[in-house]
Amino acid sequence: MNRTLRPSDIAKQLGISTSSLRNYEARGIVPPAGRAPNGYRVYTYEHAAYFECIVAMSPGFGMEITSAVLSMLQRRELGAALWMINDAQAATHEDKLVLEKAVELLEQIVSEKGGNANWMTIGEMSAAASIPASTLRYWEDKGLISSTRNETNNYRLYDKFQAVKVWLLKSTQKTVYSGDTVRLKQSIGNLPSGDLQALQSLIELARNALLQRNREQLRGLHSLYRLCTVLTL
Repeated sequence: MNRTLRPSDIAKQLGISTSSLRNYEARGIVPPAGRAPNGYRVYTYEHAAYFECIVAMSPGFGMEITSAVLSMLQRRELGAALWMINDAQAATHEDKLVLEKAVELLEQIVSEKGGNANWMTIGEMSAAASIPASTLRYWEDKGLISSTRNETNNYRLYDKFQAVKVWLLKSTQKTVYSGDTVRLKQSIGNLPSGDLQALQSLIELARNALLQRNREQLRGLHSLYRLCTVLTL
């Protein structure tokens, strides 16, 4: 298991560049490489397992969590690493529950045959969705949601359609940054008010994205287990 490997072979196998390998090493995500007599880096199967884990884990967990977990493994802190992974998976499940709330609200609008006149103030919306009012104002400034104004006190008011969008946006907050996430948020912002069919389609997109994250995390866990086996943890 201690036979050395060339950086180019590892990079080719994982579909990344050798500069990425050097970058991961410089960031301390993998143990330092050995050096050949000519000064070139040489890696072992242990290094290869670390690199494989980075590539497999980062799509589902993000680089921040991936880096922290692999740093813990270098220090042989397996328990702390596993609890961090557990917390990340719990967050994915929480996003599933948030998305189910969006579905529930949409079903209420449909069952009420377009009844969408139940208004919530920004404070009520903030409390209901456990989202800071500042975040709601930010989303509104970015055109992702919209509100009307109370004629008496000028407070922001949100209807159920906008509430669905709020829950939908909340379900993406912990998602690993990707082009799909950006496009979903743009689609939410461009959604015509009252278009229930389009809103349903966006919920399905969010549900599929959440399922994909679940799959990517499973793939990452498989590589993490392989790394722990190599490290005999």
